[in-house]
Amino acid sequence: MGPKLAYSIAEAAQALGIGRTLAIKLVRSGQLRSIKVGRRRLVPAAALEELLQQGAPDGR
Repeated sequence: MGPKLAYSIAEAAQALGIGRTLAIKLVRSGQLRSIKVGRRRLVPAAALEELLQQGAPDGR
């Protein structure tokens, strides 16, 4: 099995080294792209890279 293609919000937060609450704020504001799969909201691996390239948001 290769690298993950998408992460849960909690997994994405852990990968970014931020809290789950901040990750949710980033998703809601559109700064962190996510997709809905059934009832789950997933963050594509590419979206983590995009966020890091944009710079570090302060979460406010």
